[in-house]
Amino acid sequence: MIRTILCVLFVILYLILSLPIMLVLVLVRQFRPEAAELAMLRVVQAAFRGVYLIAGAKLTVIGKERIPKEEAVLYVGNHQSIFDIVVTYAQVPDRTGFISKDSVKKVPVLNLNMVFLNCLFLKRDDIRQGLETIKKAIELVKNGVSVFIYPEGTRNRSEDETALQEFHSASFKVAQRADCSIVPVSVNGTAGLLERHFPALKASKVVVEFGEPVPYSSLTKEQRKQIGPYFQTIIRDMVIKNQELL
Repeated sequence: MIRTILCVLFVILYLILSLPIMLVLVLVRQFRPEAAELAMLRVVQAAFRGVYLIAGAKLTVIGKERIPKEEAVLYVGNHQSIFDIVVTYAQVPDRTGFISKDSVKKVPVLNLNMVFLNCLFLKRDDIRQGLETIKKAIELVKNGVSVFIYPEGTRNRSEDETALQEFHSASFKVAQRADCSIVPVSVNGTAGLLERHFPALKASKVVVEFGEPVPYSSLTKEQRKQIGPYFQTIIRDMVIKNQELL
């Protein structure tokens, strides 16, 4: 439980210290919005690295160089742990917002961090609100901010990491409407940090891979029609391949 206690204390300390940092960056944002958001991204990424190191993640990152530079993309990944976004968000090179469940919006200070970083909140049982969230995500990408989404919609609690849940095709509307590239992201081993033995944190090997970006315009008519299963297969193959690294 020592790792858990240290991790909780670290997060609390970060949330306290992030308030004055955000106040300064809010002022900077009035004149240089992109610079302020990028600076906040780097602060959060440093905090996330601290979190996963304290948690005991022995991290291997593959394919980071494949991420397009100076181009907003749609990241899509498998989802098995609350640590998925911690280990992946710490790697993105430029401004990126991610789509999170609406309940996270109620967490004090954390919600301010997320709003500053263009994160969006989704009510899973509200179709109309979900459509509005997708519209906002499309505008973000058009304005140069990448978006990270989990097409499974919720965490996969299966003991078999390769048994991905259905990928919802609606998640890919962002790439369709913004005409951007889709970057498949696979994560292995994060459930071994916490979910397999909640609430204790335990050291675990974790593998993150950023796959080859796929421009939406390069997809065939059939691939677009079956876009959810198409990317589910790509990411499942990456997960299966990387199991041997755990």
